[in-house]
Amino acid sequence: MDRSETYITIGKLGRTRGVRGDIWVTVFSDFPERFLDLKEVYVGDRGTWQKRKLESAQMISGRPVLKFEGVDTPEAASRMTNRELAVTRDQVVQLPEGMFYIFDLIGCKVFAGDDGTSIGELVDVRQYPANDAYVIRMNDGRTMSLAAVVQFIKHVDVENKKIVIDSAGLVETG
Repeated sequence: MDRSETYITIGKLGRTRGVRGDIWVTVFSDFPERFLDLKEVYVGDRGTWQKRKLESAQMISGRPVLKFEGVDTPEAASRMTNRELAVTRDQVVQLPEGMFYIFDLIGCKVFAGDDGTSIGELVDVRQYPANDAYVIRMNDGRTMSLAAVVQFIKHVDVENKKIVIDSAGLVETG
């Protein structure tokens, strides 16, 4: 499967709004305004994704409200409640240099910067107010958490699925 066929979940349909068939969106993205530019979106339906055209999108109190083509009543919109919304991988919002999507980081191999030794694989990113923490499954099966700050993370290459960390004092590499 190529990158354009990978679906990235960006929200979930909620309750209906009004009498035209509008429906609220619970946003899973850091970019709620992205919904205003969408002409179509993929809607989850029993394990598959169905491409649906949008008639309109608006922001109300900071939350998107969508109107799908052919969904003209609250009853029709209510049948879509709790379905996830997605875009293809090539439609995600471009991030500034040095920032990465969590779904791109998961699965990256982690290496020690001082000697290039393989340490393990990034299996999770935990988000905290101060900074994120990378959860690494070490080659011996243990897990460790590492603050995702420039003092520890030396290089991230999501294209080649590789992260280089400063392991001095953190990991035995010899």
